[in-house]
Amino acid sequence: MATVTLKGNAINTVGELPKIGSKAPDFMLTATDLSTKSLSDFNGIRLILNIFPSVDTGTCAQSVRQFNTEASELENTKVLCISKDLPFAQDRFCGAEGLDNVINLSDFKTGTFGKDYGVEFINGPLEGLLSRSVVVLNESGEVIHTEQVSETVDEPNYKAALEALY
Repeated sequence: MATVTLKGNAINTVGELPKIGSKAPDFMLTATDLSTKSLSDFNGIRLILNIFPSVDTGTCAQSVRQFNTEASELENTKVLCISKDLPFAQDRFCGAEGLDNVINLSDFKTGTFGKDYGVEFINGPLEGLLSRSVVVLNESGEVIHTEQVSETVDEPNYKAALEALY
């Protein structure tokens, strides 16, 4: 279990982020076209997993915008923006914002991603949603960087995530 805060109040997650050097857990997430995506769909591609509670909050929306800008300059790298938002809401947000360099995926069907990656909140006002985190994977699906943002309303360290790729 990890402890982070929401506006200074402690809240907990179901577990810990995957360890650096470990193989990333597989996942089955829903894309905005309602197809199912798994980790194997991205074999041979570097991944930035931008994990957050909801695209309908300011910080989450900003992280999607920021990674969208950064992703346009990265070779052999995809940014997966993962939340429990419905795929329709994710698609609406990206369409309205003109964001096309990120892939939105939802954990709404099974909730197993949040548990397997240790990021599902188990108490507090965000219980059941995902903790703001970043997990970076190399081409082999190995974890090379993680960050669980200690204060949920803060943005992740974009620079550290991007530097892990080089």
